[in-house]
Amino acid sequence: MWKEYSKSYLKQNRASSRTIIAAALTASFFLSLICSLAYNFWAYENERIRLEEGDWQAQIVGEMKEDELAVIHSFANVSKVVAENEKSEPVTNIYFQKKRRIYKDMPLILGALGRGEDEARYHETLLSNYLIQNPKDDSPPLLLTFFLILLLILSCSIVLIIRNSFELSMSMRIRQFGILSSIGATPKQIRICLLQEAAALCGGFILLGSVVGTGASAAVIQAINYFSAEVSGRHMAVFQNHAAVFLFSVLVSVFTVFLSAWIPSMKLSGITPLEAIRNSGDLKVKKSRRFPLSALVFGVEGELAQNSLRAQKKALRLSSLSLLFSFLAFSVMLVFTTLSGISTEYTYFERYKNAWDIMATVKDTDILEFEFAEKLRNLRGAEDVAVYQKAEAVTWIKEDWQSDGLLALGGLTEVSGLMDKDGSYPVKVPIVVLDDTAFLDYCSQIGIERNCKGAVVLNQIWDSVNSNFRDAKYIPFVKENRETSVLFSGINEEITAEIPVLAYTNEVPVLREEYEDFAFVHFLSESAYRQLPKEFKGKEKDSFVRILAKEKDSLLKLRQLEQSACRLLEEKYDVVIENRIQEKISNDRIQKGSMVIWGGFCVLLAVIGIVNVFSHTFGFLRQRKREFARYLTIGLTPQQMRKMFLVEALMVAGKPLFLTFLLTGAAAQWMIKLSYLDPLVFWRKAPVVPIAVFAAAIVFFVGLAYFIGGKRLMKCDLMEGLNVN
Repeated sequence: MWKEYSKSYLKQNRASSRTIIAAALTASFFLSLICSLAYNFWAYENERIRLEEGDWQAQIVGEMKEDELAVIHSFANVSKVVAENEKSEPVTNIYFQKKRRIYKDMPLILGALGRGEDEARYHETLLSNYLIQNPKDDSPPLLLTFFLILLLILSCSIVLIIRNSFELSMSMRIRQFGILSSIGATPKQIRICLLQEAAALCGGFILLGSVVGTGASAAVIQAINYFSAEVSGRHMAVFQNHAAVFLFSVLVSVFTVFLSAWIPSMKLSGITPLEAIRNSGDLKVKKSRRFPLSALVFGVEGELAQNSLRAQKKALRLSSLSLLFSFLAFSVMLVFTTLSGISTEYTYFERYKNAWDIMATVKDTDILEFEFAEKLRNLRGAEDVAVYQKAEAVTWIKEDWQSDGLLALGGLTEVSGLMDKDGSYPVKVPIVVLDDTAFLDYCSQIGIERNCKGAVVLNQIWDSVNSNFRDAKYIPFVKENRETSVLFSGINEEITAEIPVLAYTNEVPVLREEYEDFAFVHFLSESAYRQLPKEFKGKEKDSFVRILAKEKDSLLKLRQLEQSACRLLEEKYDVVIENRIQEKISNDRIQKGSMVIWGGFCVLLAVIGIVNVFSHTFGFLRQRKREFARYLTIGLTPQQMRKMFLVEALMVAGKPLFLTFLLTGAAAQWMIKLSYLDPLVFWRKAPVVPIAVFAAAIVFFVGLAYFIGGKRLMKCDLMEGLNVN
């Protein structure tokens, strides 16, 4: 059949063949592009996490003996065990062959070692990137899941391109296959013939589209690097191409082509040759229905349009879905990007806009060895400078020391989930060590005597019972009746330090720092920290310099100050430096770049959906000639038929738009609820204009497709329309 029928058919119907080829090329291009980009974004995030937080999967805190290491190695799922010091704290990093068993195997390992659950840590940010969630976490991160759902929606929209093109082509050939059946062709032969045609038309172009799509994703990665080139501390993305990702996109395209050819052929095998030959290709509906609302709004043309769309329901379904998926992906992505921008603005730039102008991270430098604090204070344009380092300890808080407000809420167990041990609660103590000058300034800030011989305790804890993280309310942590604070080393609890408490406060120093909600934060001077036992460890390796500028709103002045600080520090130290205004500009640039890139994808997908509508309109021109010729014979005027086309166009475009608005509204409410954001804050910045422009473009192009199709129909002769075969 290939030689006698298919080759000649493809030569004589080049327009139909070109439509299928274009669909296969376009779909494979976009599938490859999106799959490759999704993989690169995922790989980049994994690389970022490993660089910033380490590649460990689970940890056990504390010294580990050789026999204990041997016990860990004895577990079949453990691939590697590495003992190291993290923040001057001994930890044992454990790597697993099957990551999904981590939350099952770690309790068994801890049990075999005789250690408690509180000595284990899980690298949740890394594990969540593999969709591995802590079963005890009531609110696991859903960002990756959201992107996977969005990727699925986009992929479905792309797959429908091929499916729609084959659907239109096959519907036009029912009579031809009926004739073939009548002269002895079996359903199996017809199916093989269709699959051969599909392979000949699409095979090479699917491969070409996939290769070009992979190349385009490399260009997009370069564009992202361009948009974020000025972001400090960000490592550049490197394009990565995994063979499995490329193969997956090719196989999805091939599978779609296979199904698109196979399903119609299966339908045809259920039709008798006589039924297929008698098929006129007319659009038919089993039973006409009345549509009172359409008749009321648009008159009789509205009812005719509704029944005509019912007849085309199956053919239009794919075009409608393509429009729906593309518009939905565009709208939801805009909503997500807007919410992300609002969250960053409120939680970072707005919150800390007065806390820093220049920040320098001095790598691998202890604050006790830092020598340039006074030189930095003397820099031209600097108003205030603070040098600090972070450390961590532990303290035990008994119930009788907890504040009355905390006890009224049920104590530490109810508010933070901490469990007591023998009536005491182990609480983290983040320590911020300020240089002496900055600490004395902090004492003046909170109104106490300037003194470097003790600690200022941040006496507050998040009221998680009556507030959320977005609008957090705080209550006193402890009763302010103790003059000393006893801290335990996070490594060895036998090593302790008793520090005089200079004051309890709920006011923090002017730093770009965020403190844990349930931690008991201590601020120490450099001199006070120097007096702690040498064995008392837990300091981070890096020190930080926070500079406030005299002219805060001038990017030029901030850059000059940044350059002066950088020149001074680089004489001796390895530093990473940033300024607030440039960070804001870079963040805005990334947001805009993200919207341009994602918006570009979705606009192209919308174009694909619109092309499907054009293809559908022109593909059904033959059937509609007979339909409209009949309308002319019963007295419909050309003006009425134009109105009918207009109503159809509004309904074809309106349905996916209406569903998208509903789904986008629901998605926006869900995301707002998850982020604990005031809905009014979002709706003030909601991306109404771009969504409205997108919707208007869809209506315009669908209307244009019907306008061109209607114009062609109106040029047809009445007898030509009635006699069309």
